[in-house]
Formats: sequence, structure tokens, C-alpha cells
Amino acid sequence: MPAPTTALSDSTALFAALGDPTRMALVIELGEQGPSTASALAVGRPITRQAIGKQLAVLATAGIVVGRRTGREQIWAVDPVVLKAAGSRLEAASTAWDSALERLRSFVED
Repeated sequence: MPAPTTALSDSTALFAALGDPTRMALVIELGEQGPSTASALAVGRPITRQAIGKQLAVLATAGIVVGRRTGREQIWAVDPVVLKAAGSRLEAASTAWDSALERLRSFVED
């Protein structure tokens, strides 16, 4: 298990990357449609393929997507293990908050 500061810094980068609406939309599209190229992901969006590539690079740095070269194209895909771990972190935080709020409720009512 990683040290708490490492897990926190990994989570911070991951959630910061997902906090951008364009990047979140790319992750959702890759999750729903499967692996794709920056060119294909740019279709129908008001930004260029190069801008999509930069957004994918941010997501890759955070570990959310992985790219593999196929000829001249880079094929991007979501890393489900990373997203599942992020979901687990959110679930743990939610459980902790629920516990804290229950303790506060009990304290106030007593």
C-alpha cells in the first residue's frame, strides 16, 4: 500500500485532471466508445486535434488514460484500474464524512 502522502498526491493529480470539463468529456467518451485517436476525438468538438492531444497528455500524466502507438497514430484508452481506484477513494471519503456527520448529529442531539 502506498504511503498516505503518495496516495494523496496521486489522487490530487487524478482529480485535478478530471476537474476540467474537456478532459472529463474525453474520459467519458473513451469509456463509452472505447479506444480512439486524438483526430477521431476532435470530430464534433470546437477544439483542434492538437488541443485534444494536449488534454490527453494531461490525462496520461495523471494515469487516467494510456496511449499506444499504431503506425503514425496514437491510440488512447481509459485505464479502468485507475478509475476504479479513484472510485474507491471517493467511496472511502464519503464513508468517512458520513461517520463524522453521524458523530456530530449524536453529539448535538445529546
